[in-house]
Formats: sequence, structure tokens, C-alpha cells
Amino acid sequence: MSLMTTLSYALPHRLLSSMARRLAYSSNPRISRWLIDTVTARFGVNLAEAANPDPRSYATFNQFFTRALKPGARVADPDPRTLVMPADGRISQLGAIEDGRIFQAKGQSFTAAELLGDAADAEVFRHGLYATVYLSPKDYHRVHMPWTGTLRETVHVPGRLFSVGPAAVNTVPGLFARNERLVCHFDTDFGPMVSVMVGALLVSGVETVWGGEEIPRYGDTITRKDYRGKGITLARFAEMARFNYGSTVIVLLPPGVADFAPHLDAEHAVQLGQALATLR
Repeated sequence: MSLMTTLSYALPHRLLSSMARRLAYSSNPRISRWLIDTVTARFGVNLAEAANPDPRSYATFNQFFTRALKPGARVADPDPRTLVMPADGRISQLGAIEDGRIFQAKGQSFTAAELLGDAADAEVFRHGLYATVYLSPKDYHRVHMPWTGTLRETVHVPGRLFSVGPAAVNTVPGLFARNERLVCHFDTDFGPMVSVMVGALLVSGVETVWGGEEIPRYGDTITRKDYRGKGITLARFAEMARFNYGSTVIVLLPPGVADFAPHLDAEHAVQLGQALATLR
């Protein structure tokens, strides 16, 4: 286990994330420009893809970090039966959910029930599919719909805020089921689909297109919001949510409905809109 991962067990996760939030939303130009310049240089952010490529025009670091892409920078796979990649980043893991368990890394796994915060919600995915996509600080930080779906419910599951970088994923047991997360349940024409927005150390918020800021709302109990009958339907490839710093999105699919694109495997670099899976 790396020193940073070991130290992260003792770190005041929420305090650090709250501090990061204050910095991210600061309109002090010295702070925002320093943060933007530092992240751009360190991680190689490609501003040529941004709808607004001028780093000096962003009033806050958060505006820069959640920047939109210029039209045409990402396009959906042309096959209408293809579920598309929900975000830019890298495949952490993907594959079959084996009797309710989701593989995290060698020697590490967690259950779908732990991830979703509810055993009944997880039952339909017991033998389904999962895809875990890690967004690094350089990536576009908006998450989109793999397939057209109508929002049924969200579940805010409180938890820790461990790093979701490779070192932590390889060593922290049940990492994604321990971190604070927003579980988004959708109904689709093939059945239920879930997108889980997993928070991480220094991630100061998750926002959705239908509800605005969802995290941080630190608490100790699971909070459910029922959207049935509200008519919130999002099309395939449409934006659904955004992170304020690098994190992870996990997509769950029920069994027997789709097959993953054959070229995908762990550590594979991906872009929004590329083929994730194809309906059977």
C-alpha cells in the first residue's frame, strides 16, 4: 500500500473536500488563475477542445473544470443499438457481475448491494454487467447517458472520500462502495440502468442536470428522491451530471441485454460517445 493511500485512512476527508470547494469556487483571480494554470500544466489539459478555450476568461476554477466541449468535439457512435461511453477517461474495470459481486482490482471486490445502498435495488443486476470509468483531472468532467432513460430515483449514499486513483483502487477494500456517491436509477426500453457518480478526495461536488447540486450534502443517512411521474427523460449521449474534480462513474446493466465492445478492457483509454456495449 502506498504511503499516500495509508495516510488517506487518517485524513479528514470532508474537511479537505470542503476546503477544496472553497478554493474551486473562489472568484479571486490570483487563486483561480493559479489553480487553472497548475492543473493545465501538470495534467496536460487540452483546451483546444473546450467551447471556451481561453483559461483567463473563467471566473472560478470550478467554471474551468466543468467546462463544456465545443460542438463536434465528441460524437455518439453511429450504430443506434450501441450504448455509448458515459465519459472521457479510462476503463478501471468492466465485465460480468458474478452473483452480485463487482470486481474492483486484484484481490478486491464489493457487492452491487453495497454500491447501491440497497439489496432489493441490486437484485436485478445480480448477474448483469458493470463498467467502471475513471476520470482523471485532465478529462472532460461531464457525464452523459449511455442510453435513453427516464429517471426513476436517486439515492445519495454518504461515505468516505478516498482517492479513486489507481493506487487506492488496488489497495482500499470495497473503495467504490465506501466513498460517498449518488446512485441514479433509470428506466429504459431494455429495463433498468444505473449510473453511479462516485465522489473522491477533493471532489467538492456532484451536480445533475435535473436537480443541481447533489453532493456535498454530507450526512450520515441514505437519502432517496423519487422522480417517478416527473417525466425526466434524457436521451442517449445527453449530459446527465458533472464532477468538480477527478472521480469515477459506474454503469450497471441487467443480464442478457447487451455485450461490451470487444476491444475494451482494464486500463483502456476511452472518450465520451465511443461504443461501450451493443444491445443483443
